[in-house]
Amino acid sequence: MHKFTLQHLFVCLAVFLLTAMAVPVGAETGALPQRADIEDQYKWSVEDMYATLDAWEADFARLEAGLAGFEQYKGHLADSPQQLLNCLLLSDSLGSIDGDLYIYAYLKLDEDNRESKYQDLGGRISGLDARLDQATAFIEPEILEMDKATLDGMLAQEPALEVYRYYLEELMRQKAHILSAEEERIMALASPVTGAPGRIFNMIDNADHRMGAVVNNDGDTIQLNQGRYVKILKGTDREARRIANDTVQASWQKYANTLAATFDASLKADWFQAQARGYNSCLEASLDNYDIPVSVFHNLIEAVNENLEPLHKLTRLRKQVLGYDTLYTYDLSISLVPEFEKEYTYEDAKKLMLEGLKPLGDDYLKDVKMGLKSHWIDVFESEGKGSGAYNWGTYNSHPYILLNFDGTLGYVFTLAHEMGHAMHAFNTNANEPYAYHGHSLFTAEVASTCNEAVMMKYMLSKAKTREEKIVLLDYYINQIEGTFFTQVMFSEFELAVHDHIENGGAISLDYLRQTYRDIFQKYQGPDLVIGPNNDLGCIKIGHFYRQYYVYQYATSYCAAQALSQKILEKEDGALEAYLDFLKVGKSKNPIDILKDAGVDMNSPDPVQRTIKLFGELVDEMERLLLQES
Repeated sequence: MHKFTLQHLFVCLAVFLLTAMAVPVGAETGALPQRADIEDQYKWSVEDMYATLDAWEADFARLEAGLAGFEQYKGHLADSPQQLLNCLLLSDSLGSIDGDLYIYAYLKLDEDNRESKYQDLGGRISGLDARLDQATAFIEPEILEMDKATLDGMLAQEPALEVYRYYLEELMRQKAHILSAEEERIMALASPVTGAPGRIFNMIDNADHRMGAVVNNDGDTIQLNQGRYVKILKGTDREARRIANDTVQASWQKYANTLAATFDASLKADWFQAQARGYNSCLEASLDNYDIPVSVFHNLIEAVNENLEPLHKLTRLRKQVLGYDTLYTYDLSISLVPEFEKEYTYEDAKKLMLEGLKPLGDDYLKDVKMGLKSHWIDVFESEGKGSGAYNWGTYNSHPYILLNFDGTLGYVFTLAHEMGHAMHAFNTNANEPYAYHGHSLFTAEVASTCNEAVMMKYMLSKAKTREEKIVLLDYYINQIEGTFFTQVMFSEFELAVHDHIENGGAISLDYLRQTYRDIFQKYQGPDLVIGPNNDLGCIKIGHFYRQYYVYQYATSYCAAQALSQKILEKEDGALEAYLDFLKVGKSKNPIDILKDAGVDMNSPDPVQRTIKLFGELVDEMERLLLQES
């Protein structure tokens, strides 16, 4: 109950990787400014949470002292409605403080990760956070020991418990999959083992793996990292793209057998936990957490498989426009109008966002403007600053947005994206009790992507030249391909390998590569040639260690496209329903939350709308690219 959410951090870092075009031009050689060199107007104010370190220390002491308060409730939650209520209130109160302490420490650390005092604060609150978890571990097992009649009676006797009704009913819904106290203890003891594959992957990915080095046209050796690699892939030098691609894929090949064995262990851990809790499949176990029907997942994959032709057409169009006899995977990122470059200032980005988001109404824009003026955003890159982009914050604080704005189109949309997250959090925290703050991933990406969709329509309508419109279309098409089609492709791969394990199959490197290659080829169509090592996505994608996670990017994207279309078409009640959606956290089933907003994810309609939109964009891109300049 007490936990604050890291949801937006994980989500937005993933979105940054999908929009990795936002790479500083001088990142290879230019010296980054120090934080002190950045004007204050472009910095967030984490001091709005704690004005001084002494204030942080005082809350730390309060939280530490408060842990002892749970002892009086342990073993006594069923004694009376008041006992249960007081324990839940204490959990929320201390959880709220915990969130403030934790997020303050890590926001300050992201200002400059070299600062040892904030490394220390982060380590201390992480340790205390673990102790809070231990102190509250008895709550849900004790509640689940009650029968439904007892719990219903408590709710009837104590009106103040009503706020927790949905939480309590959700616990009861999953009761069949909660084990006995001793069995749960064993599952907890096993968690370091079942979680080991993900930790091993992260160590290889972040600590041991090196992408390799290439020699540029001047004869200089360039050590590749993610930013430099993406920059090369987007460049016009095809030979440089080929060499960089081959170098990076070869760097993963060195770890291929180890990572295949690691992924095999992760799949088996998923299946062990699903079986232990009485689920029929890993998919069922994963989706049951938020009561998502497995049909939603299967319908998503089925709808895409029936409509792959627009994606195949895009591959053919790339091949034709680039004039290649053979199209390889390293040709997929190059701009189709590489001669068109446009740099945006941060002021440009703000202006475009405020103009583009006008369809969301005056009240929405008023809050956005307040955020822009109130030090919610840390704008520019500096030495030691956290990379990428995200929105974070606590139930008690305003949202905080980290950017590394570099003047690219990608970061213009990233600003709108993260502001969408911020408005979602801002409205939810103002309208939900602490017990339901935060959002499931199934809904978390909707507000951010809706902002982007509304703004994209505005920018397309204002494009002054054919080249500018092509660049915008290319961005939009790539976004749908990356956030929708690619995530469905990943999800189909996840389903195949989990089904294989569940049916007694053995996981080998050859099996993983062939399965991934077959699905990849099916999605891209026959015009793409997948090179010898370009099937290693099967072992190098960290999200695969969070089973059935990425499909929610695709469903959120579909929901956002449908909602934005309704708003832009001024459908009766659409805007009001969307603004109400922003106020809801975890107090309802995610499917029902979206249904109230006007999108039924149980139906194929939102998915089909996105596929239709993608096809129309590709058709328009083809018309513009093949017409006479």
